[in-house]
Amino acid sequence: MQTTKIVVIDDEVEILSTLERFLSRKGKYSVKTYSNPLTALASLDKDTNLILLDVMMPQINGIDLIPKLKAKYPRVKIIIMTAYSTLQTVLDAQRNGANDYIMKPFKSLNDISSKIESVL
Repeated sequence: MQTTKIVVIDDEVEILSTLERFLSRKGKYSVKTYSNPLTALASLDKDTNLILLDVMMPQINGIDLIPKLKAKYPRVKIIIMTAYSTLQTVLDAQRNGANDYIMKPFKSLNDISSKIESVL
């Protein structure tokens, strides 16, 4: 069985460590985390399958980062994570190429797992 490569991009270290631990324990995901979205853009593996992307980050807004990620990695799936979900945010994310979104704080880590499976 091939491992699914997931990248988590979020400026909150606690979210990065929580998602990395949770997803890695599943045994079918290889997880990398980045607290700086610009570093992630420069160093992503071309075989990355999915990106969990925060919207509000100091270096660049996640919505603005989506087209840059898609230009460099056209096949990657993107799920945005936001605590500031408005219909406009979701529409902008989808217009820019996001596949889905999930609200923060997470109700359950299993919801994230389900969302990943539905997008992949």
